[in-house]
Amino acid sequence: MTRKTTHFGFQEVPYEEKVRKVAGVFHSVADKYDVMNDLMSMGIHRLWKRYTVEMSGVKAGDHVLDLASGTGDLAARFARIVGPEGAVTLADINASMLRVGRERLTDEGLVGNIRYVQANAECLPFPDNHFDAVTIAFGLRNVTDKDAALRSMYRVLKPGAPLLVLEFSRPVVKPLNPIYDLYSFKVLPLLGKLIANDAESYQYLAESIRKHPDQETLRHMMIEAGFDRVEYFNLTGGITALHRGYKL
Repeated sequence: MTRKTTHFGFQEVPYEEKVRKVAGVFHSVADKYDVMNDLMSMGIHRLWKRYTVEMSGVKAGDHVLDLASGTGDLAARFARIVGPEGAVTLADINASMLRVGRERLTDEGLVGNIRYVQANAECLPFPDNHFDAVTIAFGLRNVTDKDAALRSMYRVLKPGAPLLVLEFSRPVVKPLNPIYDLYSFKVLPLLGKLIANDAESYQYLAESIRKHPDQETLRHMMIEAGFDRVEYFNLTGGITALHRGYKL
C-alpha cells in the first residue's frame, strides 16, 4: 500500500512525520520568536494582528480561543478586551511556544482570565458551541490536515461566531513578487542564522508560505468546512491575508 505523504516546506514527508518536524522547528526558534517576528516583518506583524483583533468583534465577557498562539500576541490583546468576566484560551501544539507565551503574559500581569492548553488544531479538546470567536495567526500553514482543523474550529464555535485566519498569502501586486522571493529565500534564512542560530528553520518557514493555499483556495476550504459569509482582506499587498467566516 502506498504510504500517505504531505509537504514539509518543499520536501515530501510521510504524513505522520510532519507534526514531529514542525515541532522541531518551533522548539528551536521559541526563545527568539518575538525578536525574529519584529525583524522579519519590520514590526508590521503588530499592525496585522491589531487589525485581526478589530475585525473579530470580540467584546467584554466573551470567551475566545487563540490557536497556534505562540508567544501570545493576540491572546494578550483579547485578554484586555474580554476583561474579568470573559476568558481567553491560549492554545498551541508546541510545548516550548506555550511555555514562552505563559512566561511573557505572566510578566505582563495578564493572569486570571487566560488559560493555557497544549492542543492539536485538528482535534480540539473543547465542547461544541463553546467560543465567541476563534483566531489562528500564522499557524494554519503548519497544520498537517487543514480541512480537519477548519472543521474542528467550526465545531467549537458558537452559532453566529467568527473564525479569523491571519496567514501569509500570495502578493497581488506583481512587482512585489521578485522582491518577496529574494527576501524570503535569501534574507530570512540569513536572519535566522544570525539571530536564532538556525537558518534551516527559517528556510522551512519561507517554503511553508509558498505551499499554503492562496486566498481563494482558503476561502473555499472554509466554505467546505461549513463557514458562511467567508471573505478575505489582503494586507500589505497580499503578502498577508485575513480570512473571516461565521458559523451558521
